[in-house]
Amino acid sequence: MENTGILVTIIISIVLLTLFLAGIVFVIRSVRRNRRTGVMDEMEGHEFEYFCADLLENQGFTDVEVTRGSGDFGVDILAEKDGVTYAVQCKRYHGTVGVDAVLRTYAGRDYYGCMVGAVMTNQYFTAPAVEAAEKLHILLWDRGYVDDVMV
Repeated sequence: MENTGILVTIIISIVLLTLFLAGIVFVIRSVRRNRRTGVMDEMEGHEFEYFCADLLENQGFTDVEVTRGSGDFGVDILAEKDGVTYAVQCKRYHGTVGVDAVLRTYAGRDYYGCMVGAVMTNQYFTAPAVEAAEKLHILLWDRGYVDDVMV
């Protein structure tokens, strides 16, 4: 009977230690993510485009190319993943991203002959932007998405 009590104590100790270590890992990841996210908010536009291009490469995108600054027809990055071509517009804003970004990405996707259009931002999207993106089949990669792929 005494051995059963010791075994239960050991199991409980292992479970508590595992939960404690998982909590530490969660806190460390959160701090790192917040530190990098804060840096993202301080970037200028073109710097943010290269930052997004690096994130896409880390997610397995290939042939990632940042387009020229002006006259890019609303597309900042061209990329490919699993045989699918992407036209991505990057928006480093202080407020929400509106429908104009979605419309420009829609046009840029077709201009560059890409299969998928996406808007990537350090912020979030307005309701009209979300509605337009759904109708025009444009992906919206908001701050939550960017935070997730930064880990």
